[in-house]
Amino acid sequence: MEKEDLKIVNKGEEEEMELQGYRLCRWRLALVGLGVLCTGGFLLLVLYWMPEWCVKSTCTRTTARDAEVVLLRSTVGSKYSSSERLFFGVNEIAVKVPSVFKLLIKEVLNPFYIFQLFSVILWSADEYYYYAAAIVLMSVISIATSLYTIKKQYVMLRDMVAAHSIVRVSVCRANNDIEEILSTDLVPGDVMVIPSNGTIMPCDAVLVSGTCIVNESMLTGESVPVTKTNLPNPGTGDGGEEAGSAYNTEEHKRHTLFCGTNVIQTRFYTGELVKAVVVRTGFSTAKGQLVRSILYPKPTDFKLYRDAYLFLLCLVAVAGIGFVYSIVLSIMNEVMQITIIIESLDIVTITVPPALPAAMTAGIVYAQRRLKRIGIFCISPQRINICGQINLVCFDKTGTLTEDGLDLWGVQRVENGSFHLSEENAYKENLVKSQFVACMATCHSLTKIEGQLSGDPLDLKMFEATGWILEEATEEETSLHNRIMPTVVRPPKQLLPPEPAVTPEQDMAAYEIGIVRQFPFSSALQRMSVVARLLGEKRMDAYMKGAPEVVASLCRRETVPENFAAVLEGYTKQGFRVIALAHRRLESKLTWHKVQNINRDHIEANMEFLGLIIMQNKLKPETPGVLQDLHQASIRTVMVTGDNMLTAISVARDCGMIPPQDTVIIADALPPHDGQAAKITWRYDVCHIDEPKSQELYHFAMNGKSFAVIDEHFPDMLQKLVLRVFGQILDELALKRAHGGISLSELEASVASPFTSRTPNISCVPNLIREGRAALITSFCVFKFMALYSIIQYISVTLLYSILSNLGDFQFLFIDIAIILLIVFTMSLNPAWKELVSRRPPSGLISGPLLFSVLTQILICLGFQIWTFLWVKQQPWYKVWTPLADVCNLTSHIEMDFENETEEDEHNIQNYENTSLFYVSSFQYLIVAIVFSKGKPFRQPSYKNWPFVLSAGSLYVFLLFILFFRVDVITEFMEGANDLYGHKYLSCQCCPRKMRPKARYMHLAQELSVDPDWPPKPTTTTEAKPRPENGSAYQIMINS
Repeated sequence: MEKEDLKIVNKGEEEEMELQGYRLCRWRLALVGLGVLCTGGFLLLVLYWMPEWCVKSTCTRTTARDAEVVLLRSTVGSKYSSSERLFFGVNEIAVKVPSVFKLLIKEVLNPFYIFQLFSVILWSADEYYYYAAAIVLMSVISIATSLYTIKKQYVMLRDMVAAHSIVRVSVCRANNDIEEILSTDLVPGDVMVIPSNGTIMPCDAVLVSGTCIVNESMLTGESVPVTKTNLPNPGTGDGGEEAGSAYNTEEHKRHTLFCGTNVIQTRFYTGELVKAVVVRTGFSTAKGQLVRSILYPKPTDFKLYRDAYLFLLCLVAVAGIGFVYSIVLSIMNEVMQITIIIESLDIVTITVPPALPAAMTAGIVYAQRRLKRIGIFCISPQRINICGQINLVCFDKTGTLTEDGLDLWGVQRVENGSFHLSEENAYKENLVKSQFVACMATCHSLTKIEGQLSGDPLDLKMFEATGWILEEATEEETSLHNRIMPTVVRPPKQLLPPEPAVTPEQDMAAYEIGIVRQFPFSSALQRMSVVARLLGEKRMDAYMKGAPEVVASLCRRETVPENFAAVLEGYTKQGFRVIALAHRRLESKLTWHKVQNINRDHIEANMEFLGLIIMQNKLKPETPGVLQDLHQASIRTVMVTGDNMLTAISVARDCGMIPPQDTVIIADALPPHDGQAAKITWRYDVCHIDEPKSQELYHFAMNGKSFAVIDEHFPDMLQKLVLRVFGQILDELALKRAHGGISLSELEASVASPFTSRTPNISCVPNLIREGRAALITSFCVFKFMALYSIIQYISVTLLYSILSNLGDFQFLFIDIAIILLIVFTMSLNPAWKELVSRRPPSGLISGPLLFSVLTQILICLGFQIWTFLWVKQQPWYKVWTPLADVCNLTSHIEMDFENETEEDEHNIQNYENTSLFYVSSFQYLIVAIVFSKGKPFRQPSYKNWPFVLSAGSLYVFLLFILFFRVDVITEFMEGANDLYGHKYLSCQCCPRKMRPKARYMHLAQELSVDPDWPPKPTTTTEAKPRPENGSAYQIMINS
């Protein structure tokens, strides 16, 4: 591949794609056309199944500029990465529901159904009409079910995006003219007016004037109103650090209205509408990317499916041997050419069973139904099998391991640079006029929606703890006044101390604070602040709250208590969430208008430290028990959270994620600075100051910044750390990237997750893993059974071909319908085992014990059938078949001769060899089904699966009955006779043996278990050295 011909699209992003240009080549097109004619259209099918092959076989490489066809290598399709998207195109997330005819054609062209069509045509040519009709009926039912499911999913997805697909919007044009257009005509750069009564956003737009209250449950899964403010003005420095940077969707989320989110209400002022500039449209929007991830999910790479294809190739090779054997044998016996072709191809359809894919999905379908009964819904059924191999589960903290809401545990005020004793609440008369309570009452982003306070749960709890009242200006008031009209908060009258009134005017005056300016919370800055003014005061006050370490760093040193770090660590170690408050009296020269354009960095400096608010986030009652079950099953659990690291570690210890005796090693990584190399400083959890003992387990904890530094400068070290990482790394795409993401919310955002649980706790996790293990083991059982069924029937037919015989149409029908399909669909009904065990099911078919089991069964079945085939010829009553003789039914012959009527047996079906092998193989199918129907420890025992027991038992009784007791109707139907023998045998079971680990991380874990220098010792520092071409170099230094 020439590098200059390769282009990268969306470089560095999740949707990065390689673009290669191609130009149609006439002589290649002619060769492909000739190949299509020579293969009867089969080559065209192959190229349809392999689009990349189609491009490379009909085109030649060229530059992207001269390309007529482009080939995009990506995890999603290239449908929406065309020139239309590059030039914006129509602003529409078009989820077109294909017609039933198109879906039918696409489904029928599946290789599985093409092979079935080939088999049906072949069987019909060989006059196997009944079996061919049965396969056609099953295929029609399967196709109809698949079409219904696919159509339903398309309609559901279309309805989900239809709410904002096409709406009328107002756009500002030249000379401030307002024009109404359809949302499909919006392009980036348009300035749209957000209506005061709210709307559902048809695009991604950045707010440039006014404020909006938005419900972003479509994106976040949390139905919490969010306040969106206008983008900071770079000309005045408004917004601090954000003002100097170019607009970026990630950095300016709190100023961006995302597509599909619901704008609940807006706030506008005299002569100024709420406006937003369109930045992204169509599938480039946040919702468009979500819909695209559903339309084009990432392919699942699972070892079971890879091994299944390899096993099928082995069956194809076996079929090839039988194909050649049949041709040679038929030529030696001077069989007609048409018969040679039919019988040779027929052995291929026997070796590779057309019903295999349907049988393999049976266990997944049953598991999906059982999950639905316990409130777990799945949009990607193939991932159920993958969940059976899960050995690591990552949990969010708030709302997942802990309750959604926060409770105020207490407050601890600071005066004169020292802490007071902690207090339960701030709802006290002596504190009502304190700066601490004023900060709690003003420093938030709460708003009223339909008369009810709404906003961040933490802000809501903090404000409710004060007992104060919030009043906002109405739409009518904001439309008649300028933008400095504040939101007002005031305490209840019962908390205010009684003061004598001098005049009636003074009596009417109340103690209230107006919020003049708000700097919303920034996750990058880890703080928020407001500017407020007490009624009657000329000077204004600044209040700030945020992460304690950040707030303390912005306060004057003399106002921060000396024991600040110790007190904070004491609370975080107990699992509390701690918020720090600060205050500053602003200069008198700052007027109302100047405050509206001031830089937040000017406000958030030289603050006075006020104290701490301690919030309690209780564990959900189900959390410890579920984590204990996962731990006993040797499934690792990791917490991924944005909270304080010490708080996260404390919660992990409380819920049992980190056992009390285990050590936590915190990795603090710093990037290169002032000529110094990047380095990692290791420190141990305060509860374990000694070095970890050999028998102790240890866990690493790190934040997102440290992870990024280690990933960049210590790539070799990262592999060791992630074996036991315990992180503070946030990833919004975790549900999509995980093998089995579970959403505990039924909101719209949950459609990006393969699984959604109605149960709002983590008890769904072990249930999903148990069902995944059961479905995976069922797939193994069914695959082994279907493989043995093919080989058993292949042996029978091959032996009968040697005497120019075959199984009859009704014999095939009885075996494939009454035995195989009935057994397959009932043996898949075993429910999951009631508890998780520490041993995981195998992940692939290519393993020693499994192959030994299958090969042993094949040899046993082969031996019995060959012995039966030879033994029957040695019996004194054996008679060689002739076209006019029904040698197996002598009584029938006498009766037929008496009536002077004889039915010819042209296909040599009614002979002793046929009947003997039919009975032996039928019993072998049932025995193999019982042997391969695995129960504990991943599924319930087979004897509890009453449909399977009933089916297998009924078939045994039926076969034994027709074997020893003649029934003319059944005998004629089976085209066989009444033989007087049966058999049974025992299946060998191989003992599991210890295998050397194949995964790279397991090798690394073994090496680290004997490494004397791992884990890093306390008071050591790891410094980066000049990196070689591959990997990284580092040196551990001991601090003196």
